[in-house]
Amino acid sequence: MKIGFIGLGNMGAPMAANLAKAGHDVTGFDVAGTTAEGVVTAESVGEATKGMDIVITMLPNGDILRTVANDVIPAMKPGATLIDCSTVDVESARAVAAQADAAGLGCVDAPVSGGIGGAAGGTLTFMAGGTDAAFDAAKPLFDIMGQKAVHCGDAGAGQAAKICNNMILGATMIATCEAFALADKLGLDRQKMFDVVSTSSGYSWTMNAYCPAPGIGPHSPADNDYQPGFAAELMLKDLGLSQQAAEAVDADTPMGQRALELYRQFVEDEGGKGKDFSAMLPRFSDRGRG
Repeated sequence: MKIGFIGLGNMGAPMAANLAKAGHDVTGFDVAGTTAEGVVTAESVGEATKGMDIVITMLPNGDILRTVANDVIPAMKPGATLIDCSTVDVESARAVAAQADAAGLGCVDAPVSGGIGGAAGGTLTFMAGGTDAAFDAAKPLFDIMGQKAVHCGDAGAGQAAKICNNMILGATMIATCEAFALADKLGLDRQKMFDVVSTSSGYSWTMNAYCPAPGIGPHSPADNDYQPGFAAELMLKDLGLSQQAAEAVDADTPMGQRALELYRQFVEDEGGKGKDFSAMLPRFSDRGRG
């Protein structure tokens, strides 16, 4: 396929490179001038879009997505498919899908889970929203860039799944870090804590696969001085999207709201920006109850 890729950042660049490595003709553009291995560099959004079978976007937020879509959609050939892999608000995803549909294009909102490592290794999970036809057009590319793609429903459903998942993730990481900090103060060895919790009812992904305690469980960012696999400011963004969505549909999400408040405090006031979201553990370890 001829593929245009808009947004060659930490996630987009390795995703685009994997598509090129698989034999697709990929042309990429990024406002920062970044490139990706095997990807032809375009000088503009239009150059990366015109005549392409598929255009993929990986962008920071919904406002930027809407702006880019205003340039991309008119330049795409009829019958082509737009795949947005950004994590944005549900309303922006649905607005762009409607705009694409009016132009005779397929559109899939397909945010990802798996982080930079998953993007590089081609092991991402895609949560997709859109028509069956659009998902079918995108699926072969999902199979290259990831290990799993779930068609969650109509336009916006992929974003809905992503923000619900990450609301659970943020709240669970906080609880896991709290528990380790409490165990420390109770004199319970961290390894013993892990051995019990990881095989009993406290089992969770944040404990078993991404343990926030250095030297415990599988290798994680905690073992690399909390250098990000998934940055705390990105968790803050996703929790903000979850509460924006909850407000829009009048959903009661007190744990999600509290997780948002704690990550905002951590990122904005406590030096958490640039650290992995699991760096909440030293944050709690250094604090008392007051």
